[in-house]
Amino acid sequence: MAGRHVQMVMPPDRLAVMPELPDIESYLQALRARTTGETLSRVRLASPFLLRSYDPPIEATTGLRVQKLSRLGKRIVIGLESDFFLVLHLMIAGRLAWKAADAKIPRRNGLAAFDFSSGTLLLTEAGSTKRASLFVVQGAAGLGAHDPGGVDVLTCDAATFHERLTASNHTLKRALTDPRLFSGIGNAYSDEILHRARLSPVTLTQRLQADHVTQLFEAARAVLVEWRDRLLAETGDGFPKKVTAFRPDMAVHGRYGKPCPACDAPIQRIVYARRETNYCARCQTKGKVLADRALSTLLKKDWPRSLEALEALRRPAGET
Repeated sequence: MAGRHVQMVMPPDRLAVMPELPDIESYLQALRARTTGETLSRVRLASPFLLRSYDPPIEATTGLRVQKLSRLGKRIVIGLESDFFLVLHLMIAGRLAWKAADAKIPRRNGLAAFDFSSGTLLLTEAGSTKRASLFVVQGAAGLGAHDPGGVDVLTCDAATFHERLTASNHTLKRALTDPRLFSGIGNAYSDEILHRARLSPVTLTQRLQADHVTQLFEAARAVLVEWRDRLLAETGDGFPKKVTAFRPDMAVHGRYGKPCPACDAPIQRIVYARRETNYCARCQTKGKVLADRALSTLLKKDWPRSLEALEALRRPAGET
């Protein structure tokens, strides 16, 4: 492989990103202002695949007033009278829009319309694979069945965070994005948290020193609060229109090849399936370039172990 210029693999589809805690909170702020105390006139379903429950029936929610909106992991929960709840999981490509009353459901990607006395909430989902889901449940037990069990980093204490993080031995990236461990953190914000904490995404949780756990806890709270507050301020009295996990002001996520804001080294990535992990080798891995499955399989023993070796490999033959 010596002397060869390697064309790096293309990144995953930048549209395929799941809304995470800051994005969900932005939706909730807008929905609270528009639906709290209002009546749910009806739910119109355009896709038979969206509604995943049958008892109680969706018709049982007709005419009920909205009492509370909340977040359950990455799910939006609309609490209604008579202890009914609509549990909406946008998954990767589901998005919400607020329209005038009785707005038509888009033919191309529309899934449902929730008609309130104050207007209509439209649910759309890009792509041909429909993964967004809606459940109708009643009572605390019914709602609890949809709770993945992850603790909320914004409300838990340091001891609880430490206990959850080190209960089993996983990479930091996997642990942060496991909804059974932590609530509302996904691919994008886990990258930002790990960069803020200056920790490698592949470090095993049970090998972390106590001060590194504290470092990670503080970074997680700071990143999530900063981005939540930022998105809430950007939305203001409006309704979120561009929900994406690829934002130009992020430190590392979605910034492959661009300079790290802390040290100017090029941001690296690991691509697996349709997900990518972004990190700074200089800030997080002591200069070591982590093996990307596709390229390390191609290069085998020639896989570069440092930033300098990687940059040399990327240069066209003959260029110094």
